[in-house]
Amino acid sequence: MTQHAIEHAQTRLLAPNGLEQSQLFGDLQRALDVQADYADLYFQHAYAESWNLEDSVVKRGSFGVTQGVGARAVAGERSALAFSDDLSIASVLRASQITREVIKSSGPQRMAVPLPRRSAEHATALYVADNPIQLASAAEKVALLSKVDELARARDARVKQVSAFLQGSYETVLILGSDGRLAADVRPLVNLTLTVVVESAGRRGTARAGGGGRTVYDFYTEGRVQHYVNGAVDAALLQLEAVDAPAGTMTVVCGSGWPGVLLHEAVGHGLEGDFNRKGSSVFGGRVGQRVAAQGVTILDNGALPGLRGSLSIDDEGNPGQSTTLIEDGILTGFMHDDLSARLLGVAPTGNGRRQSYAHEPLPRMTNTYMVNGEHEPEEIIRSVKRGIYAANFSGGQVDITSGRFTFAATQAYLIEDGRITAPVKGATLIGNGPESLKHVSMIGNDLALDEGTATCGKDGQSVPVGVGQPTLRIDNMTVGGSA
Repeated sequence: MTQHAIEHAQTRLLAPNGLEQSQLFGDLQRALDVQADYADLYFQHAYAESWNLEDSVVKRGSFGVTQGVGARAVAGERSALAFSDDLSIASVLRASQITREVIKSSGPQRMAVPLPRRSAEHATALYVADNPIQLASAAEKVALLSKVDELARARDARVKQVSAFLQGSYETVLILGSDGRLAADVRPLVNLTLTVVVESAGRRGTARAGGGGRTVYDFYTEGRVQHYVNGAVDAALLQLEAVDAPAGTMTVVCGSGWPGVLLHEAVGHGLEGDFNRKGSSVFGGRVGQRVAAQGVTILDNGALPGLRGSLSIDDEGNPGQSTTLIEDGILTGFMHDDLSARLLGVAPTGNGRRQSYAHEPLPRMTNTYMVNGEHEPEEIIRSVKRGIYAANFSGGQVDITSGRFTFAATQAYLIEDGRITAPVKGATLIGNGPESLKHVSMIGNDLALDEGTATCGKDGQSVPVGVGQPTLRIDNMTVGGSA
């Protein structure tokens, strides 16, 4: 697959523009003459489309093609990026020249430390190399969205509005480095989401569901679409019966799968290498220390086949891999791109990610999740005298420096005497990520990854990711409610 990806990328990106690898590698070497530690070229070509259904009609559609090159030079802690959407040899060389001038003007910075890396030569292909946009006709895509609308309205007469959004992309990347690295990847990605609004007796409920991954549109079988529809409609209908959530400090049980977004936001970002290198993470300097309760093991795994957050290679040419961040409550390491790895004297972990050729790579999560414990989910519920069961979340706010977070539970229930009872509305979880990990008292055996809808933002860049966890019991969490 790696050789196939390289040949595909060369045909797509280099050959049509008269670009020769030997000339490009020679130009990258010139960056080292101005005291750069490393330089690279990141070529990208991407098809992308989207389709929107509202009021039972597909009203909007778009299709676009982007391509370009980002030239980067790194010296010490400094890096320079110049990019162009013109792939002529003159434009590529000009972008490289700009980065050299920036590095040269910044004064002596070079560390002269070899850049640790893992060879992409034997990287595993984690997804198909097919183009989802070309493999399905426009009529088939419209029919898919119409089926979503049909199934949602047939699910319950109280469904009043349905909107659905279908996205597909097909990306080719090629990376050349001054150390001789040559790596490429071909990345399909599809996503289907729906939102339903239900109304009854003057009350309204809204919910969202969907999924996707690095695959093609055949992924959306009628059974899978029905699963999404059932989840959205049933969650919206529960809101019609919801009572006000209680407020106070109590036990919270978080469901498996998507609730791992709390872990992603409240803990995951603090385990990214740049935040720790800069001293802005609450986890900084704590490797080898206990940061979570016994039994808590957290991985970032970019090597899971077909998942939205997976990468055969990252955006610096390092193979996707599984990295243990916390093991049995002990902090074991961080996620690194090449720069943070070199500055901290460790190996990169396949977490160098960039939104596009016009952005610099940063240490970013891929698929981040907590591994299984030993408890049955029902056992965890039975253990709670009074608390909240949070089955689903919307986005939250997190302070990386302090670890404090606020998350809204969009699908939540009371737990009373070991039983899930009434659905509640207005429940907000408030806490501190590292402290919350210390209060994990039971871990389920039902690990699930999310359905494939998550997108993570950092420093103005957005990338697809995955989140997950088993059912968790967290004690002494603050719940903001209205009752």
